[in-house]
Amino acid sequence: MFNAVYIEKNEQGQQARLAALDEDALPAGNVTVAVEYSTLNYKDAMAITGKGGAVVRQFPMVPGIDLAGTVLASSDPAYQPGDAVLLNGWGVGERHWGGLAQRARVDGDWLVPLPAGLSARQAMALGTAGYTAMLCLQALERHGLTPADGEVLVTGANGGVGSVAIALLARQGYRVVASTGRPQEAAYLQALGAAEVIDRAALSSPGKPLQAERWAAAIDSVGSHTLANVCAGLKADGAVAACGLAQGMDFPATVAPFILRGVSLLGINSVTRPKAERVSAWARLATDLDLDQLDRITHEIALGDAIDGASRLMDGGVRGRLVVDVNR
Repeated sequence: MFNAVYIEKNEQGQQARLAALDEDALPAGNVTVAVEYSTLNYKDAMAITGKGGAVVRQFPMVPGIDLAGTVLASSDPAYQPGDAVLLNGWGVGERHWGGLAQRARVDGDWLVPLPAGLSARQAMALGTAGYTAMLCLQALERHGLTPADGEVLVTGANGGVGSVAIALLARQGYRVVASTGRPQEAAYLQALGAAEVIDRAALSSPGKPLQAERWAAAIDSVGSHTLANVCAGLKADGAVAACGLAQGMDFPATVAPFILRGVSLLGINSVTRPKAERVSAWARLATDLDLDQLDRITHEIALGDAIDGASRLMDGGVRGRLVVDVNR
């Protein structure tokens, strides 16, 4: 038996509870993992609460798009019992049982070896949010961005992606401007490396198609009017890595920034990247980030607190990352 957050659906709707499950109930897969830590991402919160859109594609479901732990059994030649591994994406926690449990059975192709220098807890302090932030940085680097080009804007700065993005960019020598709806958290963002903190209200309402050129680049996890205004305020040949939709899925913009300033919109899909890209991103997280910053970003909770934590996350009451110790 193992403990898990378990989501069921009936005529009254979907409900999440902490349940003790038999290992025979685990879905098909060629690697079984003893999970040590998972996380609560925005997508997990949507899955558990049932708010904000349809995340869970089949029921019953164990949520959790991230996990880190140790291989218990494997018929995949790439992994042996005792190997330390992590996983994010691939529909885990949506179509396939996920990491908010003490056991997981998955496809070995979805796993990444835990990089040297990272503990399972540190890996989950980063999780999909940190991995996505690194994918954004790598996309901007491929576009040619360097610290000498100017300021980099990070929207949704108090969230998981935003927090890690600020720390990563600052460590690489960029001048980072953080946009947040919680100005009272300015000291936290500055401690991560933000040189300036602005109120998200400056970006979240409809704006002009072209605005004063300020940002050399941006990492946006918000979407909607915020993303449109970011594009409108990019310098010529600048770029924004877009990875989220906290404000909305719409993109109420014009083509003006793209055809008059040559800006680029770089879409970031963190769910189904090839394994080589995953390994590269995780290896850089282990070396390019000041891991001491993770303590500023991270709050640890027990598995039994995950359902309440999901509600707080949906209500905007969480900053940084929620790491879940599934064994307490």
